Amino acid sequence: MLLDLTDFSLAAVIGIFVACALAIAFAGAKLAGVADTLADRTGMGEIIAGALFVGGSTSLPGIITSMTTASEGYAGLAIGNAVGGLTAQTTFLAVADLVYRRANLEHAAASVTGLVQGTLLVTMLTIPLLAMASPEITILGVHPATIVLFVMYGFGLKLLSRVKADPMWSPVMTDYTQDEAQEADEGGDRRATSRLWMLFAAYAAITAVAGYLIGEASIALVGLTGLSETAVGTVFTAVSNSLPELVTAIAAVRIGAVSLAVGDIIGGNAFEVLFLAAADIFYRSGSIYHRFTDENVFTTVLAILMTGILLLGMLRRQQQGIANIGFESALVLALYACSVVLVFT
Repeated sequence: MLLDLTDFSLAAVIGIFVACALAIAFAGAKLAGVADTLADRTGMGEIIAGALFVGGSTSLPGIITSMTTASEGYAGLAIGNAVGGLTAQTTFLAVADLVYRRANLEHAAASVTGLVQGTLLVTMLTIPLLAMASPEITILGVHPATIVLFVMYGFGLKLLSRVKADPMWSPVMTDYTQDEAQEADEGGDRRATSRLWMLFAAYAAITAVAGYLIGEASIALVGLTGLSETAVGTVFTAVSNSLPELVTAIAAVRIGAVSLAVGDIIGGNAFEVLFLAAADIFYRSGSIYHRFTDENVFTTVLAILMTGILLLGMLRRQQQGIANIGFESALVLALYACSVVLVFT
């Protein structure tokens, strides 16, 4: 442990936690914009470059939190941060739906890539649950499920690039449905690529340090408040590390880039499942999947349910909802609120 905050007062720890959360929200949102531009300039496939630059960069504080807390033996915090981030970020889509005034977000953002990303996410989430229920087998301290998750994510990226180029299905376009091609920035970013890389490194460093401090502050909060690792990780840590996605999603829907908002969050959630794989590598006391608690299983299954609800919303294609929010988004908000209450009780 490079920095021990357990001797700090509760007020000081909360202050550090809030300051780091604000730093993640600010630098993470800036990082997402720079990463999106760099993804367009790399010459890689749009799906793969977007996932690696945008998804990876905005997830940087979260993955560092899971790795550092796992390496220090706090499996509950590492797992809670990973699976809690999935439900928090899915809920952020429902919040973005409240901001988007033209139609239901699920209707406007219906796309074949969104459906494939959601299917990939649901499929990946079953692997940790299967690992948890299987014998605790490790190879050099790493469970085979960790390798499977990395392979499955790589396969998913390849599938996404193929599906976008030659889809077998496409949504019926309406006046409210946004085409992904329409959401490209025609003006472009005129800043030099070298300057963008420097900004990328600077914002990434800020989010990385803040992610580490969030993890240490979370460890201190567990000791100072008596709250469980699962509760702190699933709610406080996960939400703080997911703030860049909230800022990015709201900014995207404000300019009408609804597919970008949905794709960044659902696609980012698939990347976030890899937090568990990274935590398993750094956790040195066996398989981290066998440290799942009932609360962790509940949150994981809830993430699957919430993703399924949003996918059904894309297929149902209802244009208008109640009080400017779609039925599916309202249900996601209600489920998340109930889950927070259950985690703390």
